[in-house]
Amino acid sequence: MSAVDFRSLRAQRAGAVRFKRVWGSALAFAGYMIGASALAQTPALGAKAPDFTLPTPIGKSVTLSTERGGRGLVLVILRGFPGYQCPYCVKQVHDFAAHASDFKAKNTRVLLVYPGPPADLDQHAKEFLEKQAELPSNIVLVTDPDYKVTNLYGLRWDAPQETAYPSTFILNKQGMVVFEKVSHSHGDRLSAQDALDHLSTN
Repeated sequence: MSAVDFRSLRAQRAGAVRFKRVWGSALAFAGYMIGASALAQTPALGAKAPDFTLPTPIGKSVTLSTERGGRGLVLVILRGFPGYQCPYCVKQVHDFAAHASDFKAKNTRVLLVYPGPPADLDQHAKEFLEKQAELPSNIVLVTDPDYKVTNLYGLRWDAPQETAYPSTFILNKQGMVVFEKVSHSHGDRLSAQDALDHLSTN
């Protein structure tokens, strides 16, 4: 092989290495952008709440937009079952159930989302509901076994014995978020009365 041929071969190989590096970097960047675009964010005030369909513990499908049905709606994301029944969730749901007639008077429904690991989540949700008096007709609890809505709303609390950041969203008749409270602790919850007060001002 002549010196000219050797230099040509070396240049081709160097070019191939550069191409692989550039192509690899481009693929990595594309993957990053796809991942970033797929990363859900908590809906902002004034934004339309993302729609979803989840099952009740007995297998009935509930869709957010249908449940709202042109009314106001309070969406409560509970901690659900992080390995035990959260006492703060029990207290919050009991509080909302006790004020069910006040929400009904404001033509508002309450949708509770109970997330957790998929194994036996329906049974855990049924046990959770046993701690309550029967939920009034304008308050519905659904399960989120694959963190579908927890992730959709950017609320996944990804730590041992955690599920979702406990959060409450108030939606108007058009499905827009007019109030939100996202808590990064277990006990910092919106009370039913606070929700009713925000409904009065919106």
